[in-house]
Amino acid sequence: MSTSLAEEKNQYYTYDDYYSWDDGLRWELIDGKAYAMSPAPGRMHQKICGNLHLQLATFLKGKLCEVYMAPFDVRLNADTTNDTVVQPDLVVICDKEKLDERGGKDAPDMAIEVLSKSSQKHDRITKLKLYQSAGVREYWIVDPEDHAIAVHILENGKYIITPYGDEDIVPVQVLKGCEIDLAEVFAL
Repeated sequence: MSTSLAEEKNQYYTYDDYYSWDDGLRWELIDGKAYAMSPAPGRMHQKICGNLHLQLATFLKGKLCEVYMAPFDVRLNADTTNDTVVQPDLVVICDKEKLDERGGKDAPDMAIEVLSKSSQKHDRITKLKLYQSAGVREYWIVDPEDHAIAVHILENGKYIITPYGDEDIVPVQVLKGCEIDLAEVFAL
């Protein structure tokens, strides 16, 4: 699969197409449209992902929910059109029925995206709308430059947004009792 083929107007892909691509690139599908993912994220992005993963994984040890880091495919409409596959930076899934050997299927309980210069619009607009319509109960957008997180909680089909700064302790709504220390997340 070539970049130019994926960018053709009106080209529609399914998960089967996506899964067959062997071009060494990372892709996401949203409503059948292929989006090339940027090259490997920078050091700060990865450090923040690792710090978040550490706190979530430590809390989840011995519990039913599981946390995964990208690259990890999440097929948001696996049981219907199967034309949407995303790779959130971090994802929490509490229902074992939503996991298979290829990754996650249907809406995870929580998705986290750490912004990069190349992904800001995609994460703040495209993925926000996508996660909201798919029923992702909690969506975090992490801004490494501002040391801030916008937490989106799904209520009645719409996200309610609460901003947090780098000294805050953030409760994870989908994980009762879990709190994330942002001073540790942004400790670089």
